[in-house]
Amino acid sequence: MPWLVFAVVAAGAVLSAVGLVVRTNPLHGALFLVANLFCVAVLYLVQRAEFLALAQVIVYAGAIMVLFVFAIMLLVPGRAETGPDPLRGARRLAVPVATGLGLVVVLVVARTGGGGSAPPPTGVGALGRLLFTDYLFPFEVTSLLLLAALVGALVLAKRTPG
Repeated sequence: MPWLVFAVVAAGAVLSAVGLVVRTNPLHGALFLVANLFCVAVLYLVQRAEFLALAQVIVYAGAIMVLFVFAIMLLVPGRAETGPDPLRGARRLAVPVATGLGLVVVLVVARTGGGGSAPPPTGVGALGRLLFTDYLFPFEVTSLLLLAALVGALVLAKRTPG
């Protein structure tokens, strides 16, 4: 039974990722990304990683996607449904390139047996200890990069009067 759930949810994750790439409307793409993030959360649940599933839903599908939708609505007012797609040629190449990369990943996993180099931390306490000790600096740098990206988007979207 877990394999059936895994197969259905994995197919949903792949289809939502393809929908994200091929949609021309950025808001629709953001909704496909939310669907993909929820599928990943369900995959965490199948692997009995409840904390990661909850963090996936709260942090990524909740907070980050609200930020993305806010930025999309701020940067693209009124243009969401009309106009030619400037990335039409790149979108045509996206599916074959993604398929090729997916095949490479499958071949690498098949060749190596899919085993990782180190066992993951067990329990939420160990994960929290790692996050706030060894990985505190990368975590904070990532938050600063996201803040800088948002400020840059706001500066680029600022309209000059007149």
